[in-house]
Amino acid sequence: MPEQLVFAMEVFLNGLMAGVLYALVALGFVLIYKASGIFNYAQGVMALFAALTLVGIMEGQVPFAHLINAMFGTEIHHFGWHVPALLAILLTMVVMVGLAWLVNTIIFKHLVNQEPIILFMATIGLAYFLEGFGDIMWGADIKKLDVGLPQGINEAIDEVTYGIFDYGFFIDNLDIVATVVAAALVFTLIIFAQYTKQGRAMRAVADDHQAALSVGISLNFIWVMVWSLAGFVALVAGIMWGTKSGVQFSLSLIALKALPVLMLGGFTSIPGAIVGGLIIGVGEKLFEFAIGPMVGGATENWFAYVLALVFLVFRPQGLFGEKIIERV
Repeated sequence: MPEQLVFAMEVFLNGLMAGVLYALVALGFVLIYKASGIFNYAQGVMALFAALTLVGIMEGQVPFAHLINAMFGTEIHHFGWHVPALLAILLTMVVMVGLAWLVNTIIFKHLVNQEPIILFMATIGLAYFLEGFGDIMWGADIKKLDVGLPQGINEAIDEVTYGIFDYGFFIDNLDIVATVVAAALVFTLIIFAQYTKQGRAMRAVADDHQAALSVGISLNFIWVMVWSLAGFVALVAGIMWGTKSGVQFSLSLIALKALPVLMLGGFTSIPGAIVGGLIIGVGEKLFEFAIGPMVGGATENWFAYVLALVFLVFRPQGLFGEKIIERV
């Protein structure tokens, strides 16, 4: 088999793995958009905040330590204990549910039936607030996140591919775990949205707030539930990305890569988030491999947005999104 084709196969597999991580972030956008029609600009910051909180709990860090020390002249930083990863994840999930309740109570409860642009601007404000709040609460230094997930080259794949192609593929164990987790999340969320009472209520709220209220659906409950689910997805994405590249404030920028994923898959489709993520992940890796050397490289920075622009021109609802027709 030609050497370049073997390299392309390895690039393809790594693109699939990267696409799954993009899709994890996009899932949070889809969940909130399906339930409320809100494009949640804060989803990437939620992943950052969840990862910061998880690391802080695991390391026994004192919240707001820098602020407390500055106000009272103390030198406290840690409680002196370490929390096991599983317990820390559960405690972080409680924090994210509490955040969902606060977001609904303080912000979106008062914006029912407002114009989409108002709701969008509210999420922008929420994003900047959470970023600053996370900085004050846990500090701005880069943190290492280790919850026990396997990392490094998968030896089995390396050995098998070396035996077949005389060249071992480098596939990261963390990417494999992310793929399995994302597949499980998508399957669970599809079942939830399609076959449960709460899932049907979620879709009803997305269609019309007032109509949903008229048949006895609680907007408060649905929005808290959906923001909690989005917080859980953000936590999973934060764990994967934080383990891969460290917990730092640039983590919030992963939301920008999720935008082309949503444009391809559709803002209302859970499977579309996964398919869009895979297309972006594979596409940018193969494009960089095949075309990058001809144009000076660094094509991964803009390929996804160009592809999304093409979709917006020819199929604005995405591959799986609902085509919206408005009579004027």
